[in-house]
Amino acid sequence: MPTKRWGLTLPLPGVSLADTKDFVQLAEAEGYTDLWTGETGGPDGFTPLALSAAWTENVRLGTGIVGVFQRGPALLAQQAAAMTDASSGCFALGIGASSDRMVEGWNQIPFRKPLSKVEQTVDFLRVALAGERTDTGFKLETAPAHETPIILAALRGKMLQLAVNKADGAFTNFLPLAGLPKVTAGIDAAGDEFELLCRFFCIPGEREQVEGLARFMFSSYITVPVYANFFRWLGYEEEIAPMVEAWENKDRQGAAAAAPWELIEETFLLGSPEQIRERLDEYVEGGITLPVITPITTPDNHAALIKAFAP
Repeated sequence: MPTKRWGLTLPLPGVSLADTKDFVQLAEAEGYTDLWTGETGGPDGFTPLALSAAWTENVRLGTGIVGVFQRGPALLAQQAAAMTDASSGCFALGIGASSDRMVEGWNQIPFRKPLSKVEQTVDFLRVALAGERTDTGFKLETAPAHETPIILAALRGKMLQLAVNKADGAFTNFLPLAGLPKVTAGIDAAGDEFELLCRFFCIPGEREQVEGLARFMFSSYITVPVYANFFRWLGYEEEIAPMVEAWENKDRQGAAAAAPWELIEETFLLGSPEQIRERLDEYVEGGITLPVITPITTPDNHAALIKAFAP
């Protein structure tokens, strides 16, 4: 079934937030329905959306995702309420546990019981965003006039189940096409309105042009324990083992060299814009209701790719 939603990742690689307006407005004009941020080492997840709320008319703005360890639940409720207000209801709050590397390594916050932490945060947000007082005594001064959907970052079984039970959708990432059926099986009990989002790293070009970058990106991310466990859950333990071992031995070049190319091709969207669109269509046919596209290119090529990947 064709998806009704089509997303673009913000911020765009190599583009300052001050220079993002034209690209955001181009995306809306080309039919993109959504703009979703990430939150790693660049801008935070909310600022690009706050700017985009002033630059767009009807695009939905979503955090995809912000971590529940790095912000307290009351602050998350305040930020979500502010974005819902600023966008006149065109906002969705995507939250997740993030990763041990970002939480514990970068922010020096213990990464303990992520499933419980996410569930407790969802429960808190449902009460707070409804304008009610939480059991901690927090209450928003002004409740949002519009409902704020909550999307959970969910890779494996228990988190997918939590998303089905308590959220409005699930956000997956770095998903090989062959692994899609296992993810969709985890949300079988969800209703028709439940969303399954996936971010796609689109790197246009022939293998000899993109291989170095693709190997670096794959080895940098899939060696993070939460992603390594995700790929093991999908059945790729043997394929990623040499790469993970090299990374754990602090051999970054060796890890990139050991990254399994067939699995990289299965996970990233490579080739011509036409080939990338064909792959996107396969994911949509397999159950992704909202592809979130991340074009990996130079600033001078973003406009062309936004048009090429438009719905």
